[in-house]
Amino acid sequence: MPRTRITLAIALALLATPALSACGGSSSSASDAKEVTVYSADGLKGEKGDGWYDKVFADFTKQTGIKVKYVEGGSGEIVQRAVREKSNPQADVLVTLPPFIQQAGAKGLLEKYEPKDAGRVSGADKATDGTWTSVVDNYFGFVYNKKELTQAPKTWDELLDAKYKNKLQYSTPGVAGDGTAVLIKAMHDFGGKDQALAYLKKLQANNVGPSASTGKLAPKVDKGELLVANGDVQMNYAQSKTMPGLGIWFPADKNGKRTTFALPYAAGLVTKAPHTENGKKLLDFMLAQKQQQEVSEIGGGFAARQDVKATDANAIALTKLMDGVDFFEPDWNDINKNLTSYVEDWKSATGS
Repeated sequence: MPRTRITLAIALALLATPALSACGGSSSSASDAKEVTVYSADGLKGEKGDGWYDKVFADFTKQTGIKVKYVEGGSGEIVQRAVREKSNPQADVLVTLPPFIQQAGAKGLLEKYEPKDAGRVSGADKATDGTWTSVVDNYFGFVYNKKELTQAPKTWDELLDAKYKNKLQYSTPGVAGDGTAVLIKAMHDFGGKDQALAYLKKLQANNVGPSASTGKLAPKVDKGELLVANGDVQMNYAQSKTMPGLGIWFPADKNGKRTTFALPYAAGLVTKAPHTENGKKLLDFMLAQKQQQEVSEIGGGFAARQDVKATDANAIALTKLMDGVDFFEPDWNDINKNLTSYVEDWKSATGS
């Protein structure tokens, strides 16, 4: 299973966002208000107002008169914020990546609601209990600097080379969705948690340090401040339009196969949202045919609807990029159940 991803820190988003309704439920005045608040992982909003969110939100407001208030942060950050506000919800729609969307569901943050066209989304891309549905599909990947490196790295072990010292960075597992994905892919590629942690411990010698946001890393790679960083296909492909130094690659597993896995942008209606009906309307709108057709053309991602077959230039380039890459499906139930311990083990192994 997709996310230019230049983000605001969640603290800045908090400061920048106007005060929201103080009611925790759907009072008549709140539900009648012409607004809807979205808490989202970064990646779908363009740096220059040219992202998929920018187009979708503008079209939604034009069609319905409902203004979209937007708060952005790392996948884990926005769920943590929603948890803190659980007794007095401020968001109407929550959009984040696995395993954080599962985590949000387990914490009772999401109300059951299946958008109008949810039936056209693959069963693997939506919750069995109807609490969330993917709106943009995406895949995990890495980026490298095409100007400094004559070709993309091929294996994880190449990243241990001294030339990557202080030239490599990945976002923080447990905080950033793509950072958590680094740990998930390493566990898969190396054949288990212990093997993955042993590798990441060695990699720490080259790692610049923690980053709450994956979106901040690609510009550093483009400028040559970093040679390699983690990311995801949708976000990095969209960024590459204005960052010509970016190249996307997928580390090979122990058998020499390049691998990746789906990281969809999954959306759900917040429990006791202040503007529940407006949240439902926005979820319906994001899954509508026209908006899904624009996922690749505008957002550089993959449509969540199975019946949307994009043929634009971006869709063709993305298909070519993914050619020859093997896909695996993580055990999201296991990851959701053990995420805290996995992250703690990663901290212990890396000294982070």
